[in-house]
Amino acid sequence: MLFFQIYVYFCLQQFKKFNLIDIHIELQDINVKNFYGENNSLFKLIKNHFPKLKITGRDIHLYAQGPTKELELFEIKIQEILNHFGEFNKITERELLQILNTNTSPASVQTKNVIIHGANGKFVVARTENQKKLVESVLHNDMVFAIGPAGTGKTYTGVALAVKALKEREVKRIILTRPAVEAGENLGFLPGDLKEKLDPYLQPLYDALRDMISQEKLVSYLEKGIVEVAPLAFMRGRTLDDAFVILDEAQNTTPSQMKMFLTRMGEKAKFIITGDPTQIDLPRNQSSGLKNAIEILDGVKGIALIELDENDVVRHKLVKDILIAYQKNEKK
Repeated sequence: MLFFQIYVYFCLQQFKKFNLIDIHIELQDINVKNFYGENNSLFKLIKNHFPKLKITGRDIHLYAQGPTKELELFEIKIQEILNHFGEFNKITERELLQILNTNTSPASVQTKNVIIHGANGKFVVARTENQKKLVESVLHNDMVFAIGPAGTGKTYTGVALAVKALKEREVKRIILTRPAVEAGENLGFLPGDLKEKLDPYLQPLYDALRDMISQEKLVSYLEKGIVEVAPLAFMRGRTLDDAFVILDEAQNTTPSQMKMFLTRMGEKAKFIITGDPTQIDLPRNQSSGLKNAIEILDGVKGIALIELDENDVVRHKLVKDILIAYQKNEKK
């Protein structure tokens, strides 16, 4: 026992003598495989850049041992790398070397009208004039109604703005909601429990999120409640503070549901309400809460209305032609 104590004391003295310490860094909320690179190629570049350090990595755990000054620089560079992942969700060898060899991070690609850099480095961009108006309107208003036909990017642009606000810490959470109204189907006859019945209605919102947030980070956000995707009925009785909230498919709300939702708005909140007034799935004797709200709130300061049309369609080119054909038929 005495020998062991002497040995430990000797080791500690040697660490102090050579100014050696250990550090542990956790690689939170990133794709670990992307960090290490194929066949550990990126990790090897990091290790080669710090020859005085003993660096090991196990999944999300990164360990380093060596002189204090080297470790301080190592921590700074790892943080810059993680910041790069936080913005772009990936890194190339060239970008990694630029971070390691200079005092500045790689210059962001200055693509005009980019809202955020999505998952796997994908640019999420305001492509049309009305989408750009939507982005600008959200900057200057706390509540924005975005109406227009399918495929015009209303919801997708809204989700991108929500993710941007979360990344920049303007809000603490994102809440995406829509009414669970059947489009020619009977919800009660769908298999499964309540969540399994409702998830298909919320799937478009999940799809948009996956384009903009890496899978690992999205799972973490959903588990922690930082991102919430829920039916409109689940909003009743709540006050939504410090949140970016999007109500999708708002044309299928009733006037009372719409009033309930709009009055959930709390401090430091942003609301976007999207919908297509031409695709109402409510019973024929029921009026749409979206149309009702637009009429009632017209002229209220702090609330904006952006209208998108077939010129904003960013899906397959046939979608625009289909919308025009239907409009001609309705006029007849």
